[in-house]
Amino acid sequence: MAEQQLNAHPRARSVVSRSAGGVTQISDYQPRRYTIIGDHLTQHRDLSLTAIGLGAHIQSLPDGAAVDIRTLAGKFTEGRERIAAALRELEDHGYIRRIRERTPEGRIVTRTLSYNVPRTDSDRHTAEPVAEPIAEQPAPPAPEPVVRPPAAATPPPPPPSSNATPAPRPPNHRRAPPPPPAPEPTAPAPERHRTAAALLAELRRDDARLLLAERNVRRLAPGVAAWLERGAAPDAVRRTLATALPPDLRHPAALLAHRLTALLPPPLPAAEPRSRPVPLQNCDGCDRAFRASHPGLCRDCRMTSPVHGPAAA
Repeated sequence: MAEQQLNAHPRARSVVSRSAGGVTQISDYQPRRYTIIGDHLTQHRDLSLTAIGLGAHIQSLPDGAAVDIRTLAGKFTEGRERIAAALRELEDHGYIRRIRERTPEGRIVTRTLSYNVPRTDSDRHTAEPVAEPIAEQPAPPAPEPVVRPPAAATPPPPPPSSNATPAPRPPNHRRAPPPPPAPEPTAPAPERHRTAAALLAELRRDDARLLLAERNVRRLAPGVAAWLERGAAPDAVRRTLATALPPDLRHPAALLAHRLTALLPPPLPAAEPRSRPVPLQNCDGCDRAFRASHPGLCRDCRMTSPVHGPAAA
């Protein structure tokens, strides 16, 4: 029997596939700096490629790394809108969860929980990390009581006199001013109102979170009609309402009402009346056209006329 050669070189790997096409996996051993990612993420049918790549990138980061929209947009070529949409996809499918917390200094920060296995709404409360309890340390020995001599009795304060000045009262907190009223058109225009209602109903095509109830469409339609009355194009109104939405949008109708009121454009200035050009007249002498306020003779005929110029030869 031939002796087994333990120091023989390993067999070379073939990189040529037998099939006509497709992918051939060439895997090398990586002793460090690698991340185990499940196929449920890399082959997800309902996630976009941007969301899949962003989910893999987030799972490869260490704890405490910044994954906000501004930081990710500075690292990759995708803009903030595509990164924000990808984060929403990952959050909707249970791969991440964003929690807003208040620091001891009073700042509001967002903590992102990344799951290598997607979580559902029923089991997310069991997957959140719980802070470890602080180990109890033995209490230091209590100091010996210090015996102090009794203090002299303090006489009670005298009763307040009627001429004493009363203590100033703390200032009353004024209520916040009411929000400005929603814009409304100055003149009724049924056709413009129908255009405004259709524009609000179609906002969900730009972003699914802008799905409005019918009562909200009726409430916001006068504000959109006011924009249209001031000369704003419907496409410009749609871009103003549906662009740069916050990632944690919960009340779309309130956001649209705020934008319609705060970003209301001024009315267009009145167009200056144009002066009418001098009309054309037909010359009574040569029948040529010339500009004049009244019919008569052209300049050449006036020059040769006996009345206005030298007599014809």
